[in-house]
Amino acid sequence: MHQFLEFEKSIAELENKIDELRQVADPERVDIEEEIARLSEKTEKSLQTIYANLTPSQKVQVVRHAQRPHTEDYIKALITDYMPLAGDRLFAEDKAIVGGIGRFEGIPVMVIGTERGSDLETRIEHNFGMARPEGYRKAQRLMLLAGRFGLPILTFIDTAGAWPGIDAEQRGQAEAIARTISVCFDVPVPLIAVVIGEGGSGGAVALGAGDRVLMLEHAIYSVISPEACASILWRDPKQSAKAAEALKLTAQDLKRLGLIDRIIPEPVGGAHRHPDVVKKMVGDALAETLQELLPLDPTQLKQLRREKFLAMGRDVVQ
Repeated sequence: MHQFLEFEKSIAELENKIDELRQVADPERVDIEEEIARLSEKTEKSLQTIYANLTPSQKVQVVRHAQRPHTEDYIKALITDYMPLAGDRLFAEDKAIVGGIGRFEGIPVMVIGTERGSDLETRIEHNFGMARPEGYRKAQRLMLLAGRFGLPILTFIDTAGAWPGIDAEQRGQAEAIARTISVCFDVPVPLIAVVIGEGGSGGAVALGAGDRVLMLEHAIYSVISPEACASILWRDPKQSAKAAEALKLTAQDLKRLGLIDRIIPEPVGGAHRHPDVVKKMVGDALAETLQELLPLDPTQLKQLRREKFLAMGRDVVQ
């Protein structure tokens, strides 16, 4: 059953009317079929209008939708012969970050991503996508392994941020994130990052220092969550909509600022309405981007990657 967001109330009413008509529909009554067709067309137009004009705050709601595809959904859809790898070989296994070796379009690759979970049980198992230091150290291990064997790296980002608990701080959360970013810059293979949902703070940046950073149309990417930002600046989490606007966290803002390289369109109504369609769109974008990077040698890749990030903020378009 589809779960409607707060700003989708008008769509919910229309779809409920359509469902009611279908339950009492008589194949011989043409007027009911015509009414269903009319309401369906109205629903589609309303969806197009609403999703073409989403506010930053509404995009935050969209990326947190429980039915939006997560990292493991993309891995299942796009990666064949997938072999998950676990553990950081230092402390423990962290299930907020998943990864392993597989084939993408027949090309051997290393896949790494933050996984939120799809229901209460799996969300708890994956700690709601918020990794501890061992998660980032596992990511480092897999990236270094990919570099050793010449495997391109694909990362999927969907996290509210790194785990802020005292246990993470005791085990060196900041160092683990910084070291992961450093490894991203130094790997001698193509690294493509895709923000598929919420890209929050250092927890997202740790997997985002790639040759190319792609972002779904309604995804967000920011230094802090709108709620936390509002609590700090205005001492009021209810000001989160104002914070979301100020943070410039939408894909459109980030593309304009030169912080991401490509926006991947989402189906009308968002990725949660048509998950199979959006998985294919992400796969197509990844395939095209990977073909651009494969001809580059390791020295070129690392040099261009570093230059790209060092140039950020120098020529910002206002």
